[in-house]
Amino acid sequence: MNYVTKEGLDKMKAELEQLETIERPKITQQIAEARDKGDLSENAEYDAAKEAQGMLEMRISKIKDIVSTSKIIDVTQLDLSKVSILTTVRLKNNATKGEQKFTLVPDNESDIKTGRISVNTPIAKGLLGKVVGETADIILPNGNKLSFEVLEISL
Repeated sequence: MNYVTKEGLDKMKAELEQLETIERPKITQQIAEARDKGDLSENAEYDAAKEAQGMLEMRISKIKDIVSTSKIIDVTQLDLSKVSILTTVRLKNNATKGEQKFTLVPDNESDIKTGRISVNTPIAKGLLGKVVGETADIILPNGNKLSFEVLEISL
């Protein structure tokens, strides 16, 4: 099961529509044009177009799989007493005393520039289930340890 927001699911469906209706015919046309140029055994354009077609079909298949197994998260049912998916958490880094704010989102909706981190990152995993005032000690993949105090949980 893939948990997504309604916006995230709509975005995936729009991308799937574009790939199937615009990109797929483009690549089919490129293959046809390359095939018309003669000997396929030494035709780099044909090979490149076929490889692009394979990559496109893999992407289409992946998106279809995600869409078919997705469940929309109902934000009205979220428990704001603890850190969970789709909550925004304000943290204090216990080492630097600096504050940070993250929103925990599904994998395909993460964007570190806007503070949206995947629930599958080490930081998010360490924060899940924590309540305001609790400390999360997180071990990063490189072995470093971070310690955060949960200051606030919101939507």
